[in-house]
Amino acid sequence: MSTLTWFGHNCWSLETLGKHVLVDPFLDDSPTAPIKSAQAKADYVLVSHGHYDHVADAAKIAKRTGATAVSNFEICQWLSQQGVKHTEAMNLGGSIALSFGRVKLTVAHHSSVLPDGTPGGNPGGFLFTLSDAVVYFACDTALFGDMALYARGENGKGIDLAVLPIGDRFTMGPADSIKAIELIQPHRVLPTHYNTWPPIAQDAAAWAARVRSETSAEPLVLKPGESVTI
Repeated sequence: MSTLTWFGHNCWSLETLGKHVLVDPFLDDSPTAPIKSAQAKADYVLVSHGHYDHVADAAKIAKRTGATAVSNFEICQWLSQQGVKHTEAMNLGGSIALSFGRVKLTVAHHSSVLPDGTPGGNPGGFLFTLSDAVVYFACDTALFGDMALYARGENGKGIDLAVLPIGDRFTMGPADSIKAIELIQPHRVLPTHYNTWPPIAQDAAAWAARVRSETSAEPLVLKPGESVTI
């Protein structure tokens, strides 16, 4: 059994096979995070792209816990320069086997610059093939038609759970997320990257109502700190 917990913004913690997988750690400076970086558990830290609100606490958590950082090549190089000892560099379309499952770095249409101005390589998302489920983190992205290519997952069984941004302005918003759901065809879907600050405020209940009426997916809406069993 795998458990997914939302820590606000696009920070997620996946617990599976006794491992803690932390995605896009933004805790200390996040106005919605229910914990701080010193409390975060991690065996792996995954970073989708270089923006501060996704990579802010990656190095300090990885160094404290001894976690392995997983990201694109450029971000892994940068994290190594920050003192992170263990990294797994990837690039778009590639996948690697880790102790909790298989991870594929998927395409995302966004930008990626690290906090000090260093180029952050190509932004991405993550497709997890776990022992009990397939989970797709779109991360920061616009809608794009090739999302349909992820609909069958890596094992041909489809996407059990998709995590999609709905904040608009910097990522796709609620309307485009509905189109993304139609392309991806997940069994269940979670919203992310919204309500951190006023410019990306959204009505998650209204979004969920649209998902129910316009798609075949089951929407799940969490508050920061809440979890769902996959």
